[in-house]
Amino acid sequence: MDHFIGLLNDSDLTADKRTNITKLLIAELDKLTHDLEHLEFAETRAAECRDRLHRIRDQRSGHAFGTTEREQAERLLVSCENLQTVLEDFCHRLREKVLSRSI
Repeated sequence: MDHFIGLLNDSDLTADKRTNITKLLIAELDKLTHDLEHLEFAETRAAECRDRLHRIRDQRSGHAFGTTEREQAERLLVSCENLQTVLEDFCHRLREKVLSRSI
C-alpha cells in the first residue's frame, strides 16, 4: 500500500500510469482482512495524505499563475486529491465492515 501511495505522489506520472497504479492500490487495499488493525493502518495513511494535501495546496499558492511551477503543483494537487478520495472511501467501507462484525 505504501509503495503505491509513494508512486502516486509523483507529479510526473502520465494519466495512464496513474490509472494503473490506482487500480493496483485498490486491489492491495481489498486484500486487507477488514479488521480493526487494518482500519487503523488505513486511517493513519489517510491522515498522512490529508497533511500532504494541505502542504501541496500551500506550495501551489506560493507560485504565480501561469508558471511551470504552478502547473506542476496543480497536477500534483489533483493527483493527491484523487488519492485522498480513494483512501477516504476505503476507510469508510472498512469502518462499516469492522462495525458490522462487532455487532
